[in-house]
Amino acid sequence: MSNGREFDIVVYGASGFTGRLVAEYLHQQYGADADLKWAMAGRSEEKLKAVREEIGVPDSVPLISADADQPATLQALAARTRVVLTTVGPYQLYGEPLVAACAEAGTDYVDLCGEPAWMRQMIDAHGDTAKRSGARIVFSCGFDSIPFDLGVFFLQEHARKTLGATLPRVKGRVRKMKGTFSGGTAASLKATLAAAKKDPKIYQLLVDPFALTPGFSGPSQPEPKEPEYDDQLNTWLAPFVMAAINTRNVHRSNALLGHPYGEDFVYDEMVITGPGEKGKATAEAVTNDRSLAGDSAPKPGEGPSKEERDNGFYDVLFIGESADGQILKASVGGDRDPGYGSTSRMITESALCLLRDATDTPGGIWTTAPALGDRLIRRLRDNAGLTFQIEE
Repeated sequence: MSNGREFDIVVYGASGFTGRLVAEYLHQQYGADADLKWAMAGRSEEKLKAVREEIGVPDSVPLISADADQPATLQALAARTRVVLTTVGPYQLYGEPLVAACAEAGTDYVDLCGEPAWMRQMIDAHGDTAKRSGARIVFSCGFDSIPFDLGVFFLQEHARKTLGATLPRVKGRVRKMKGTFSGGTAASLKATLAAAKKDPKIYQLLVDPFALTPGFSGPSQPEPKEPEYDDQLNTWLAPFVMAAINTRNVHRSNALLGHPYGEDFVYDEMVITGPGEKGKATAEAVTNDRSLAGDSAPKPGEGPSKEERDNGFYDVLFIGESADGQILKASVGGDRDPGYGSTSRMITESALCLLRDATDTPGGIWTTAPALGDRLIRRLRDNAGLTFQIEE
């Protein structure tokens, strides 16, 4: 028993593609840790049993039947564990009953959400309850948005130490990326677009760069929609499909930290496509790519092979400019494909960071930088194949 709870971590959605990778990583990395009590949860106990056997998890790891359509099962699940790790999305379709259950039970929670309108709805509906109960609810603990949220945090901490001040302007630039977006990301995008068509309030949240900072609205932000040429980097840039969630999370982190980046902080994200005509053509192709919202997008439950996951990678550059014009740079890299191999490790380490390291973080609805910060950066460096570096 841990603090009166039967389990330390329950992986909800463990029979799905990403949930299975989480369970596999948790077993391989921490299976020998006798102090860690964990379980696998999902709708079908039979599917969970089959996955447990396929990935080599011992029968001593319990299975829990729970379903978003039966909120009482999620309430029972939340009452049994210290942390719920959920990969069951789209969260706007299946997520609220679990957030509500965790907020009520004082149970910590991590997810892979990239749905800012839903996240704002959860902040408004359950944020105060989580503060009262002590539940630490941390959204977006995968590729959206850990490398970006913690990348900006890492660069700003370096600026504070070296310049004595943070940077009012930061640019996030994806230098390299090999791998596929997850089926969950594609499904979330489709669900978000469908919801925005039906409800103008959701559309307003989606276009507001400060949608996740209730009560605060900062300066106008760049929202690139077309290719651009960057004279500083001598390269073409294309809009980054995940900027719409990452930038919102970065602004929420700034607000939750007390605006150390400044109330006038400006941040945007784009993809580097290279110089010359080839770079321009690539930028135009990236800009016009609608595959993530189309029929060819990966489906939930589908994903790349182990070889494809292991051969994937990403590298993101952060360029910051101080108030007096000084330039600082940092980068965040990962040694697995972003949507699956790296994401499954990031969310697992986030759960463990809440459990073992960030014990002083109070209840509420959080992003990773203010909730976990340097402690999660250390875990990701040590265990999950991520690099955080200051560049010349």
